[in-house]
Amino acid sequence: MDLGLTGKKAIICASSRGLGRGCAEALAEAGCEIVINGRDEAVLDATRSAISKRFGVSVTSIAADVSTREGQEALLAACPEPDILINNNGGPPRRDYTELDRDAMLQGAIQNFVTPVELIQSVVPGMKERGFGRVVNVTSLSVKMPIEGLDLSSGARAGLTAFLAGVCRQLAPHGITINNLLPGKMDTDRLKGGFERSAEMTGKSLEAIRAEQAAEIPAQRFGNAEEFGQTCAFLCSRHAGYITGQNILMDGGLYPAAF
Repeated sequence: MDLGLTGKKAIICASSRGLGRGCAEALAEAGCEIVINGRDEAVLDATRSAISKRFGVSVTSIAADVSTREGQEALLAACPEPDILINNNGGPPRRDYTELDRDAMLQGAIQNFVTPVELIQSVVPGMKERGFGRVVNVTSLSVKMPIEGLDLSSGARAGLTAFLAGVCRQLAPHGITINNLLPGKMDTDRLKGGFERSAEMTGKSLEAIRAEQAAEIPAQRFGNAEEFGQTCAFLCSRHAGYITGQNILMDGGLYPAAF
């Protein structure tokens, strides 16, 4: 399917690996000129080289913490007029709520609530002028259901979802959509960290924990970055212009609901 994205410019935050990289690869495959981002320069450069070689599109890499003003300015300097913004960022580490102090809570809110709002504020004026814009926020299944140890991440991402519910409707007349992708148990480093925590607490092997958790999912497997990225690219496409303000679960059926 032609997504109608050839020549569009996209900023993909936290995209040197994992789900962010999956989004970057899918948008590059669709013909976008992309700006990728990460904190580890060596990993980021390898990702830039691999995507550029594979898809033959312009790939710019910005090594920065997107949660900082300096990091955001660097991204926007590399791509002043993005048509697409993928908001993604690492979440706070798994901790029981009793372990969280004020500084930790404020940092979690900055990472997963304040930062995406700031970036949207920066890119929307240009999108309005061009009459086209796509924003996809990578949030989490934990917005819909509790996940042990992710209370801070869940609260910040749920706050972002509620904040943007009205904003997306203000922007819809200008050809701009805002949607949220909610990953469930995806085969990423973050999921592996959860396995390690469970193994420490229970004394079970990592292989046993992995098998048990996969068996809880109706699809009987974990998701992967490639299918996540392709869904993201579709939400950015010309075919998805009538989809806005939606929370798209990618969880293999794990969340048990009819609506």
